[in-house]
Amino acid sequence: MNPADYSALDETLDLMAPMGPDLVNGFSNHAPMAIEAMCAMRRADAVTPWFEGYRASLAPRRARVARLTDESWRAALGDSRRTEDWFEFFRNEIEERPWAELLNTWAARLAPGLMAAATHGVIRTGHAVRALALEDNTSRRRELADGLAYWAAEYMPLPAARHKSARAMPSQAIARVQIIPPETRPGKLGALTDALAQLDSFPPFKDTLDAVDPAGDASAFLSDLAGTFARVFLANAHDTYTTIAFVHAVTGPSALRPLLPYLRDETAHSALAYAWQAAAAMYATFGARTDLSRIYIDEAKAGNADELIDRAIACGDEHAIKFTEVCLREHAFKADHAFFAAAAHAIQMLSDAT
Repeated sequence: MNPADYSALDETLDLMAPMGPDLVNGFSNHAPMAIEAMCAMRRADAVTPWFEGYRASLAPRRARVARLTDESWRAALGDSRRTEDWFEFFRNEIEERPWAELLNTWAARLAPGLMAAATHGVIRTGHAVRALALEDNTSRRRELADGLAYWAAEYMPLPAARHKSARAMPSQAIARVQIIPPETRPGKLGALTDALAQLDSFPPFKDTLDAVDPAGDASAFLSDLAGTFARVFLANAHDTYTTIAFVHAVTGPSALRPLLPYLRDETAHSALAYAWQAAAAMYATFGARTDLSRIYIDEAKAGNADELIDRAIACGDEHAIKFTEVCLREHAFKADHAFFAAAAHAIQMLSDAT
């Protein structure tokens, strides 16, 4: 692909400055993420038309509750009322020390709650970091503060029993992840985070966090993780709801990719373990098909990168756009046609839903 084109990003981020992390329907505001993804896919020309169709759904920033300090922030983790308090906290922090140093500190603190807002906190942070690494300016610093604030305010740890990590990669460990029996799940699952609450009363999931060992090459581990869940996606995304759920089992972990150059090894390995746990949580909660060895990947049907980008933009769905960019990004790190097939399947499923 041609180089990225970020010419439309900063102006659009400034237009979104008064808007909060939610839509008027209560779901996550995907605009900053989808727009950065379009820029990364050198489709800045599509940003304004897409945003004009999306902006009416944006909700204003939430009201502040109370100022956060170095002494009080722990009590505010996972308190969704405190998004603006967290935003002001991080905006001040970014002005006082290098943003890369801040990122390492807070990625370590927030990693156990990586499932925040169904992984949208870390996803928004990842898009912000990639843009800020290309150009350090006020708009992109504000967006990093917003991403970290969303992650912190929606912080969501998953059940875990800590023990010695298994010497396994995600592609090996996935076969040992037990899923909640479909017949025991409620008929209407609602929001993804609400459905994930079932894991609290599903004891087998507690051993999932340490089912892998991410202590080696962080990039290789992430490639294996993303490729594994691209196959989980192909096996299990059968309607709009499951498509969106399993999209995040790839985009959530892959959001760490732009962060890795700025994280110390210990922070990176911890974050990758929690990324694996978050993806496995989607599988345990929404999965049905457990045999990933018989997935047929039709390379010709999936199309090439440019065709997938055009189809994602034409679809217009924010998940299709973000997922396509992530699949192409991960394929560039480790070639795997499961990424192309997964992107094509997501675009088709989400196009049918619109």
